[in-house]
Amino acid sequence: MITAGQMRAARALLGIDQKTLAEMAGVSVPTIQRMEASQGNVRGVVDTLSKVVTALDRAGIELIGEQAPSTATGRGVRLKDPVSQPARDDNAV
Repeated sequence: MITAGQMRAARALLGIDQKTLAEMAGVSVPTIQRMEASQGNVRGVVDTLSKVVTALDRAGIELIGEQAPSTATGRGVRLKDPVSQPARDDNAV
């Protein structure tokens, strides 16, 4: 599975726009827009999701599932579980 946030983050890491991702995956720009507008996991035709995931993989993106370790090397970002985050102190220096 891929989330809308992962798609947007992947594009940002690659420095590409929705049109470029659509071209890389062989899908339409409105399809990418709908996928990225989703809440949570992207829903859609399995073949279309596979095309997008494959295109991102070929471009060097590793999609990390919930509670899954990263198996690759290199730089990246990952969201922490908000429950395990300490409260932010906006008055801290």
